[in-house]
Amino acid sequence: MKYLLGSGSMLPLEGITVVSLEQAVAAPFASRQLADLGARVIKVERPGSGDFARNYDSTVHGMSSHFVWLNRSKESLTLDLKQDAAKMVLDKLLSEADVFIQNLAPGAVDRLGFSSSILKEKYPQLVICGISGYGTFGPYMDKKAYDLLIQCEAGVVSITGTEDTPSKAGISIADIAAGMYAYSGILTALISRFRTGKGKVMEVSMLEALGEWMGYPLYYSGYGGTDPKRTGANHATIYPYGPFLAGDGKLVFLGIQNEREWERFCTQVLEKSELTTDRRFHSNAFRVSNSSILKEMIDVVFQKMNSSEIIEKLEKAKIANAHLNTLAEFINHPQLKIRKRWQEVDSPAGKINALIPPVTFEDVEPVMNPIPDVGEHTESILKEFGFENQIIGKI
Repeated sequence: MKYLLGSGSMLPLEGITVVSLEQAVAAPFASRQLADLGARVIKVERPGSGDFARNYDSTVHGMSSHFVWLNRSKESLTLDLKQDAAKMVLDKLLSEADVFIQNLAPGAVDRLGFSSSILKEKYPQLVICGISGYGTFGPYMDKKAYDLLIQCEAGVVSITGTEDTPSKAGISIADIAAGMYAYSGILTALISRFRTGKGKVMEVSMLEALGEWMGYPLYYSGYGGTDPKRTGANHATIYPYGPFLAGDGKLVFLGIQNEREWERFCTQVLEKSELTTDRRFHSNAFRVSNSSILKEMIDVVFQKMNSSEIIEKLEKAKIANAHLNTLAEFINHPQLKIRKRWQEVDSPAGKINALIPPVTFEDVEPVMNPIPDVGEHTESILKEFGFENQIIGKI
């Protein structure tokens, strides 16, 4: 077992073996979180091409940015699951595994002979997690589910963007949501197994995971009778909250959350104390209703200052604010630098930088092992599990 130097403590998921029939984003995101905490993750891929996310782009020294993000610290095993010998290998792995994750097309694992009902009977200790677009039954069960499409079905696109242009989120939020609920669900099931000795069967759908993230708009619409408006980078129900243009042409983002902040904003930032008693802006609801008038007043003041001066005033007034960073600026963010959040990871194309996982334990360092090449560990895994050379040639 691997112990941390100087701490004497074991990695949280040391000794847990995860077998994952995974591709693209949702399942790999879940299994990477487990690998970060010390679980052994055996990633089962197609022979030859492997996980199709390997070929999304070639921007990271010839490797896909998606794949690099999602697959460090894993072992890659290639199996052609149309072959009986490969099915025998997978079955052997599952007999000794703690967790089985899959996000294949609906019904695919059932047709291969690895349905949750069969596995639960054969291996009662196994935690089984299936991730799909819409769930394992219902009229949408077989519908293709890409991230954009789930964002549309869950209503995200309808409330995102400008008044004229609905937009998707810039990252794969449906996949990420499903992956995170799979991760937390698996951890919960492992705790339960520790108490009962029995595994669990669970499923996570991208639609339902993203639906949970849509909580406030759902309540707003369901009980208020209207959907939140698309307001670009502004907030649909709070004002001022969003971007404002400074005199140097740069955007400054700020947010007012309560009446104390509103008073400080008027007196210390805008230096217009009379606005605190202006009935048009007497509460957040009034400020939202009269946002166009208020914006003009704010713009007049902000155009006389550069962005740094505005942010300095906002900081002194304890008003929440932010720069609009590019991705390059985020990569070099001073907060990440001072907290040493970047670490080098090996890959088939050499060393690359990776963000350390966001949960920081006092006495545990996350696993940051290499990103695997397609089938890199096939032979070693098969030999470990007792398969002879004649089997290796048939999978």
